[in-house]
Amino acid sequence: MQTDFLPETRASWPAWAEFLHRRGLESLVAWALESASPLMVLGAQAIYFGGPFLRPALSNGQINALASLLEDHGEAQAFAVFLREEMPS
Repeated sequence: MQTDFLPETRASWPAWAEFLHRRGLESLVAWALESASPLMVLGAQAIYFGGPFLRPALSNGQINALASLLEDHGEAQAFAVFLREEMPS
């Protein structure tokens, strides 16, 4: 992954965590990121392919940040840890 996108990707994490928390999905997403790593590259490709359909809800930067997160195993694991830390006790 290019490090140029790293600050933008991580800057989106609090908003993504809040979105997932409001829908009660943070545990499920954290689990999926931790256990489905072989499939995440396919998920990233699906996001790139579905970008035109996602644009009404997400900006190009957010789409790229999400796809980049899924392509980088280390970043996906870091986001899973971030989600677990952000969950209310």
